[in-house]
Amino acid sequence: MRSESVPSSRDVVFVDGVRTPFGRSGPKGLYAETRADDMVVRVIRELIRRNPDLPPERVDEVAIAATTQIGDQGLTIGRSAAVLAGLPKTVPGYAVDRMCAGAMTAVTTVAGGIAFGAYDVAIAGGVEHMGRHPMGEGVDPNPRFLSEKLVDPSALVMGMTAENLHDRYPGISKRRADTYAVLSQERAAKAYADGRIQPDLVPTAIRTAEQGWGLAVEDEAPRPGTTLEGLSALKTPFRPHGNVTAGNSSGINDGATGCVLAAADVAAELGLTPKMRLVSYAFAGVDPEVMGVGPIPSTERALRLANLDISDIGLFEINEAFAVQVLAFLDHFGIADDDPRVNPYGGAIAYGHPLASSGVRLMTQLARQFGERPEVRYGITTMCVGLGMGGTVIWENLA
Repeated sequence: MRSESVPSSRDVVFVDGVRTPFGRSGPKGLYAETRADDMVVRVIRELIRRNPDLPPERVDEVAIAATTQIGDQGLTIGRSAAVLAGLPKTVPGYAVDRMCAGAMTAVTTVAGGIAFGAYDVAIAGGVEHMGRHPMGEGVDPNPRFLSEKLVDPSALVMGMTAENLHDRYPGISKRRADTYAVLSQERAAKAYADGRIQPDLVPTAIRTAEQGWGLAVEDEAPRPGTTLEGLSALKTPFRPHGNVTAGNSSGINDGATGCVLAAADVAAELGLTPKMRLVSYAFAGVDPEVMGVGPIPSTERALRLANLDISDIGLFEINEAFAVQVLAFLDHFGIADDDPRVNPYGGAIAYGHPLASSGVRLMTQLARQFGERPEVRYGITTMCVGLGMGGTVIWENLA
């Protein structure tokens, strides 16, 4: 007989999400002289400012992801950023790492705590300053990975795993990948022109020794006017005469994201207006050398857990680490390359992919699309993950 003291599962809702504009990594990028933890602080403060009905002391947890957890991305960044943001010191926090799906995992982890009853409200997000902390900084892979042939040598180089996907799916040509990349750039440009992106960007103070203080107010990475002819001329750095280029891949970027999650009943009690409800989530492992197929099994599992079919999904936010990885997903599920349900605002090929932060960008964009499309009931956020994984979260529209 079940004990009355065991909490029953509660509905978890996404209340609000924001992000900094994403910058290009490197000495000339937006955030070249800005600290990663200060970017997270900006996001947390903006979430509190935008939701005045949420008393800061009601936040029960802060989970922040970073792939490279050293320097200004170390020191248990969820806790340190919460203190720096001025949240009450009674609010705990922690750090998360699942490479590209760090922020997504921060969301699903605190969502489990909310569903179980351990939390009422939580902040989850991610940060990656790839200019300060290049992918793989300080990593020391165990020699057994290669000596015992546990993974293919290409598994540790993301661009090579994308070339492997082109080998596995010969129907996905370079031209098809480039065509998809142009579409992503065009959709991002239209989303900006229509004012769809700006409402969820946090203007972020930046400074350089040369120019002094400034304000980052829009993404630095998009390249409006990108053409198929321009992309076809780009080099293929991961393989001679290959298929993967800087133009049909996401960039190397800096940025931070965050969102407020709550139990549905607590959101109602506080007067918060949730945008979507978490229906199910799943992570899955695949061969690391073809990590880009990860979203396929994770989506199949999430659909199975939700008792849904792919035909029930009205909007898709897929992280565009590489065009080939998105196209493999679309082919598997029988979806056209230019289906208007898929990344309607464009994706990471345009905006960039600051590793651990990207999962919440997907959610924030889906939430805004839900508000514009009340006839759509279900949407998914999904992404491939380094070392051979995929992650998928299914959401229900509350608009």
